[in-house]
Amino acid sequence: MSQNKVTFGLEKVHIAYLNTTSPTPTWDTPIPIPGAVKFSPKPEGDETTFYADNGPYWTYTSNNGYTAELEVANIPDEVLAELLGWEIDANGMLVETTDGEPKEFALLGQILGDKKNRRFVYYRCKASRPSKELNTRAESIKPDTDSLSIRILPIEVNGKNIVRGVMELNDKNTTVYNNFFKSVTIPGATAAGGVMNENS
Repeated sequence: MSQNKVTFGLEKVHIAYLNTTSPTPTWDTPIPIPGAVKFSPKPEGDETTFYADNGPYWTYTSNNGYTAELEVANIPDEVLAELLGWEIDANGMLVETTDGEPKEFALLGQILGDKKNRRFVYYRCKASRPSKELNTRAESIKPDTDSLSIRILPIEVNGKNIVRGVMELNDKNTTVYNNFFKSVTIPGATAAGGVMNENS
């Protein structure tokens, strides 16, 4: 249970490329993405209501993950190229291609709290081409940012379809919490192991 009254301040955003989904998912070592501005996930899913006895009798709500926007100061070209299947040529030019295959990834980050910080991971994400607004310089300078559209899907881990995990530091999870950004932490992870990527 969270000890915070309020949370604020997005930081420590990382991505970890998804290597395999079956039979057991594995991810690469998380890569830091500096300059996080905003992350806004919106739930996806439908609600079905069955009516009987002249009223709502049974309701089922499906969890289809999220759609999200990730706004950062500037997404590194190397990250964009791998995320979207683009290319970087011999001159260092980022080349957008029409046949690029986007790469799935986990998204990790931290939100500050008035008592304790909360670390989160969304396990299976897929990005679309980023939008960027380029503005002329005026009397005051406002930096331009990159906004990445992300589809977040469920993934099967240990027989359960999961979407995300959120963790605060407590007396029992110190080692796992401190290593949160070194590898993708799955439910039930322990200090002795329990992380997806054993090579990190």
